[in-house]
Amino acid sequence: MSLVSRLNERVKQRRIISSFRLCRETHTIADHISPAKFKHFFDIFFSCLPQRQLRVRMGSSDLKTFITRVCGSLLGSCLMLGMANTAFAQTDERPSVKVGMVTTLTGGGKGLGIDIRDGFQLALRLNDTVDVDLIVEDDARNVDQAVEIVDRFLNRADVDVVTGIVWSNLALTVVPNVVNEGTVYISPNAGPSALAGASCHKYYFNVAWQNDNIHEAMGEFMYTEGYEAPFIIAPDYPAGHDAMRGFKRFYGPVVSEVYTELGASEYGEVIAQIEASDAQTIYFFLPGGMGVNFFKQYKAAGGTKQLFGPAFSFDQTILDVVGDDAIGVLNTSQWVKEIDYPANTIFVDEFFKAYGRYPSLYASQGYDAANLIIKAMEFGADPSDADSLREAMLAVDIDSPRGAIRFDSNQHPIQDFVVRIVERDENGLTNRFFSYAMADRSSAYVGDCALGQ
Repeated sequence: MSLVSRLNERVKQRRIISSFRLCRETHTIADHISPAKFKHFFDIFFSCLPQRQLRVRMGSSDLKTFITRVCGSLLGSCLMLGMANTAFAQTDERPSVKVGMVTTLTGGGKGLGIDIRDGFQLALRLNDTVDVDLIVEDDARNVDQAVEIVDRFLNRADVDVVTGIVWSNLALTVVPNVVNEGTVYISPNAGPSALAGASCHKYYFNVAWQNDNIHEAMGEFMYTEGYEAPFIIAPDYPAGHDAMRGFKRFYGPVVSEVYTELGASEYGEVIAQIEASDAQTIYFFLPGGMGVNFFKQYKAAGGTKQLFGPAFSFDQTILDVVGDDAIGVLNTSQWVKEIDYPANTIFVDEFFKAYGRYPSLYASQGYDAANLIIKAMEFGADPSDADSLREAMLAVDIDSPRGAIRFDSNQHPIQDFVVRIVERDENGLTNRFFSYAMADRSSAYVGDCALGQ
């Protein structure tokens, strides 16, 4: 079986596991459902299950037998959703929710925020069950501006959910303000260690990853594959320190570890340090324009050491700018566009159709943030009640482009990570699946989060 086929099979298996979990967790509901109601709503329940994936192991008739005998006494969430949808159809009413998005749309790193916004808005356009009133504002990667925007969201606009922040230094300031006001925050990107551990909160969700994760994956891959003597580089801000801790957690000692100014544009001094060192490889986490500048300056200086990065250093927002010198570079991610999975196919095709470019992992994360809200509202959440929203978000399954998302007790994803390789296709430079890196990885800080205790 090819690597891509194995990746696709793993997505399918995770979806099956998610269905079994739904059966297990909702079995007590059935005691209150009459046989007549079960028959009436059987098709609703059946349609809610991932039939395509379950048929990998069993035929259609076997599947109905399985549902009837094993899950037959538990319509659970799907029944509730079916009844809710019936009510909406009869009254022509749709649930509504107000969302405030604060993200980076100008200045350094604007491409990250633009992709998060575009992925989020794509999910809204593809949704026909929930009215989402979305307000988008630009933080310009400025902490004070982000704080001011969120204050308006909470005290004037009266939003039900806040989302959108790209940068961890902004998140560490803004997120506590949001959740302590009793409002749900969904992170489509920044995942600082504090918010995954000691400072976790019941109203804080992350649909992307914990900051360390993607770097852990490359540390594991480089160690396992025998890539030696790395020189590692990151910006001097919370996500940069999380990144380097994550890489070293799985790789071990490195030749040198250097932190640069956040937003730096000149890397001559760092390049001189690399060339004077005994390093054989370079791992750099420099998202957005920082990565573009470093990569171009390193190549212009005649650098020949093999480069590795997280997806943030070689993502779709960067590749067209750095050009063909990036071909062959390996980078780690939780998402790759070529997974042959219905939700991913829809996402990639519709994004390209809407925006004329390939989506990035940032776009996929914005898309997932929107779908978590939509699914929670379809489930019957009361958007004015943060506890109701949280319970619904924990109960629903998100049919993400990367597969079914499972939250650990700190409300961060448990997910697989892959290695991607930069290649050129008929539409330009892109990342393609290269190898597995890690499976079912949670975060190193989940044990410090009181939600799991």
